[in-house]
Amino acid sequence: MTIRKVGVLGCGLMGSGIAEVAARAGLDTVVREINQELLDQGLERIRGSLGRAVDKGKLPAAERDQALGRLRGETDLAALADCDLVIEAIVENLDEKRRTFAALDQVVQASAVFASNTSSLTITQVAMATKRPDRFVGLHFFNPVPVMKLVEVVRTLLTSDEAFAAATAFVRAVGKQPIACKDNSGFIVNRLLVPYLLDAIRALEEGVGTIEDIDQGMQLGCGYPMGPFTLLDFVGLDTTYYIANIMFEEYREKRFAPPPLLKQMVLAGRLGRKSGRGFYEHKRK
Repeated sequence: MTIRKVGVLGCGLMGSGIAEVAARAGLDTVVREINQELLDQGLERIRGSLGRAVDKGKLPAAERDQALGRLRGETDLAALADCDLVIEAIVENLDEKRRTFAALDQVVQASAVFASNTSSLTITQVAMATKRPDRFVGLHFFNPVPVMKLVEVVRTLLTSDEAFAAATAFVRAVGKQPIACKDNSGFIVNRLLVPYLLDAIRALEEGVGTIEDIDQGMQLGCGYPMGPFTLLDFVGLDTTYYIANIMFEEYREKRFAPPPLLKQMVLAGRLGRKSGRGFYEHKRK
């Protein structure tokens, strides 16, 4: 099958980015949010991102205008009825995702492929809320979506060859690099990344080194673009804590268990860049 029209559920940070790259790739794109206020905020985020790309000379103004012309915002699920692919990028909550997809299943054409952008939940858990688990995949984009090249394409035990091929082709069509993943919590990237970040916190707790020295050690010694504590502040300590708990529940292995310091910082509201303070101080815009 060929993906010509894409629906995106959620116009937050991830959803707006996914909608932007789909529209820029020449696909008719409908992005749905639960109310007009959130939708307007998301659409403004897309306009701002496209505008910055034009200002930096990375996108001709004419292509920006064409992308915006292919993009439509809606608050009604029924607006996604004729989409070939619907990608969910709502809150990372299993019950909410299942409820949303169950409702979506009733209004979207039977031939459509469904996808979740979850970073930690298993796709099977979400897919079984629908009557089309054979047409369900994971499409895990990375933040910021317009910049990051990777997308994890997740196949469950029930995903058909056709749905997996269509999803993979879509990823290439929007200029991203797909990698195939089994349906395990954390997929490939977070399964390797989360234990690394948690171990950095444990090293700090144990006095192995300071925040700055651990960060510099991984940057200069391993060539990483940023150290673990800088990355934790960027991702959000609350986000990392939430993902780690989901993965620990799945695997029951110590390497996925959140260290006490991480829990304490989240409880104290030290969430990283979003709160102005995490492992580092940040100026809030």
